[in-house]
Amino acid sequence: MTTIADFTVANNKGEEVDLSEKLGKVLLVVNTASKCGFTPQYDGLEKLFQKYSDKGFEVMAFPCNQFGNQEPGDAEEIEQFCKVNFGLTFPLMAKVDVNGDDASPLFDWMKNEKPGLMGSRSIKWNFTKFLIDRDGKVVKRYGPNDAPKAIAKDIEKLL
Repeated sequence: MTTIADFTVANNKGEEVDLSEKLGKVLLVVNTASKCGFTPQYDGLEKLFQKYSDKGFEVMAFPCNQFGNQEPGDAEEIEQFCKVNFGLTFPLMAKVDVNGDDASPLFDWMKNEKPGLMGSRSIKWNFTKFLIDRDGKVVKRYGPNDAPKAIAKDIEKLL
């Protein structure tokens, strides 16, 4: 059975991150964008991270420019924007595609594990979120309209 431990991704510095190191933690994996109507969710994501990080919770934000060209910046610009505007302390990952031929294998796996509405495998917009349990399995998928604070109860159940 595949788990998040089977994947390696890059952080926003271009360094490889072996996700097997994340086993034992609860993760919220999100595709993000800096120029989106949902961008203020960075604030809620940071609040979740601050509240639960000492209990083994992490946010993994993957910038994505596939929806309305809403993440055109490079890694440094994205990081600066997030720190200045939202005070982010959780790490940003490298920019990825979440749909199509060049989609991140991690996102392909998560979409197959937890399809969206009516079985749709594709991600429809920025700030789609996947909750991963301590065993590295996808527990739930949330749409862009699901505010981070609404996910808190589900996170607490897994911690």
